[in-house]
Amino acid sequence: MKSRVLGAVLGLVLLQACSVEGVRPPLPEPRVVAHRGGTGDAPENTLLAIRTALANHSDGLWLSVQVSADGVAVLYRPADLSALTDAQGAVASKTLAQLRQVNAGYQFKDVAGAYPYRTDPQTIPTLAEALRVIPAQVPVFLDIKAQPVASVIEATASTLDQEQAWGRVRFYSTEREASDYLQQHYAGRAHSFESRDATRNRLVDLAMAGRCSPPAPGAWMGIELDRDLTVTEQFTLGSSSYQVKPARLWTPGAMDCVRRASATKVVMFGINSAQAYREAHALGADAVMVDSPANVPAYRRAEVQAGG
Repeated sequence: MKSRVLGAVLGLVLLQACSVEGVRPPLPEPRVVAHRGGTGDAPENTLLAIRTALANHSDGLWLSVQVSADGVAVLYRPADLSALTDAQGAVASKTLAQLRQVNAGYQFKDVAGAYPYRTDPQTIPTLAEALRVIPAQVPVFLDIKAQPVASVIEATASTLDQEQAWGRVRFYSTEREASDYLQQHYAGRAHSFESRDATRNRLVDLAMAGRCSPPAPGAWMGIELDRDLTVTEQFTLGSSSYQVKPARLWTPGAMDCVRRASATKVVMFGINSAQAYREAHALGADAVMVDSPANVPAYRRAEVQAGG
């Protein structure tokens, strides 16, 4: 049974992947969203990264939000400062004044293997500072990363009030608690993606069972073009799990399903090669999230050369 199901999944993935290669619809280029401000081009979530992404013609900025010990919304992604900086500890354990002393570019390595920002320190910016740098017409996607989400969201909401920026941003989080909190406390003000669980389950259900359940009209959906999946089968006497690596959930059939709802928007994550860009474009992605906006012109040239 396990082998038949796995074979069916892999067969579907291969068949639909092949169909992408044969489709060349006259679709507009997907809009480019700079992941963490363009983590491949500059120290992520810094003002330098944001300015670099804008200079590289990014259409949107994807930024990670946490909160300082004194309640200020700041831009940083990992759980511990040691992952990217010359400091240690959680962001929430430091005041803004303490975070000002941290070099957010300390661990950034360039293509030559050097660490250029160890002698050119980059600060952890506040969300307010980032919003003042980003032109008002450029959409901002705020990824709520840290726990407790209530503290992060309240600090973020305070900044959006201060900067009159609610209409410029859309929230995303892998934490269901964040989606629930926004719905309970900021319904009508906070624009959000549908939950990651809802998007994943919708696409898996279509791939595994052929059932299409379109999202609500106007929904924004975001998940990777290709990602590893763990498939669990339930039996009378237990269960069996195995991985499908990689699995493609965004397929022509999936796009047809979600487009049955009006005004849906699809953002495909992990678009970091010319091939991935070409396939996302052929599928009709509204936007692609990239680590290096500087590389997008090369992706587009490769697509043209390939006859895309």
